Amino acid sequence: MTTPLTARRPTAAPTPPTGWPIGSYATYAEAQRAVDHLADQEFPVQDVTIVGVDLMVVERVTARLTWGRVLAGGAASGAWFGLFVGLLLGVFGSGPLPVAIVAGLVTGVVFGTTFAAVGYASVRGRRDFASTTQLVAGRYDVLCEPRTAEKGRDLLAELALAAPPSP
Repeated sequence: MTTPLTARRPTAAPTPPTGWPIGSYATYAEAQRAVDHLADQEFPVQDVTIVGVDLMVVERVTARLTWGRVLAGGAASGAWFGLFVGLLLGVFGSGPLPVAIVAGLVTGVVFGTTFAAVGYASVRGRRDFASTTQLVAGRYDVLCEPRTAEKGRDLLAELALAAPPSP
C-alpha cells in the first residue's frame, strides 16, 4: 500500500536556538571545552546548544594564479581522475592493464588542462588568485534550557576558576 504525498511527514524548517545563555567564548574550541566539562560533570548536555554569533564569511587568499599554475593544476587533477578511470577500465575491461592506465592518464591530463584553461579564460583576469572560504563567528554562546540553566552556569563558573588547559 502506498501513502499519498500529502501524508508524508513534512521536513523540519530551521528554527532559531532557544535557551538561556550560560557562557560566551571567543573561539569554538573554548565553547566545545565548556560543553565537554558539562558532560564530564554528568550534566544533561542534550539541553545545551552552541551558537555562533556575529557570523562572517572569511576568504583567505592562498596564491596568485598564473597561466602556468592553472594549467599545471588542471593537468594534475585530470591526471588523478584519468589514472583512476584507467585503473578501473584495466581491471574490469578486456584490454591490458598498462595500456588502460596510460590511456586514462593521458586522456585525464588533456581534459583536465582543457577545462582549467577554459575556466580561467572565462574570468578574463578578474580573479587572478586562489582562496579558501570559511564561515566563522565573532563569538560562541552556550545556551541551555531554563530548567537546568542555573546548574550549567555554576558548573561553567567552576571551569573558569580552574587552571587554563595545557596546550
